[in-house]
Amino acid sequence: MFKKTWIKAVVVLIVLLLSVTVYLGISIWTFSGNNQLVKTDAAVVLGAAAWNDEPSPVLRERINHAIWLYENGYVDKIIFTGGKGTGDKYAESEVAREYAFKNGISRGDILVETKSTITEENLQYANEIASVYGLKTFTIVSDPLHMKRAIVMANNMGMGAYSSPTQTSAYQTLGSKVPFFFRELFYYAGYLISQPFR
Repeated sequence: MFKKTWIKAVVVLIVLLLSVTVYLGISIWTFSGNNQLVKTDAAVVLGAAAWNDEPSPVLRERINHAIWLYENGYVDKIIFTGGKGTGDKYAESEVAREYAFKNGISRGDILVETKSTITEENLQYANEIASVYGLKTFTIVSDPLHMKRAIVMANNMGMGAYSSPTQTSAYQTLGSKVPFFFRELFYYAGYLISQPFR
C-alpha cells in the first residue's frame, strides 16, 4: 500500500513538473513576438558578445534595433549594457556605443554601464544609471526568446519596462533557435524558483 502511494506521488510530481515546464516554454515562445512600440525614455540594450572592438552578429542586431527605435522617435536615449569578457580589451557596452555613434546616434544620448555579466545585472546597472538621469520608462531590447525573462526581471525591479525584440535576430534557423530556447527555459525556471529566496 505504501509503495503504491509513493509511486502515485512520484507520477503526480512528474506530471506537475512537465506541465509547469510546458507552460513556461509556451510563455517564452509566445511572448517572443510581443513588440510594444510605445514612447519611452530610453532603450535598454541587453549585452551580448563583442569580438575585439566589433559587435558580434547578435549584439549588432540588438544595437541596430535600438538605433531604429531612436531614429523613429520611440526612445530619447539608449543605454548599452555589458561588461568585459575574459581577456577582452573593451566592454560589450563600449563596443556598442562606438557602433551606435558611427551610425549617427549623438554621444549625448548614449549611456553605458560596463560592469554587468548576466541579464539581471544588465538591468540592475542600467536602472541605476537611469535613476541618475531621471529616466523612468524603458524599452528593453534583446533577441525574441530572451524577452520574457528580461521583462519579468525588469518588472520585478520596478522598472517601467516594455518589450521590443530585435526584428533581425541572429537566431533565425531552427538549429540556432532551439538551443537558445532551452537555455532560456532553464534560466527562466531557475530565476522563478529563486525569487522567494531573494
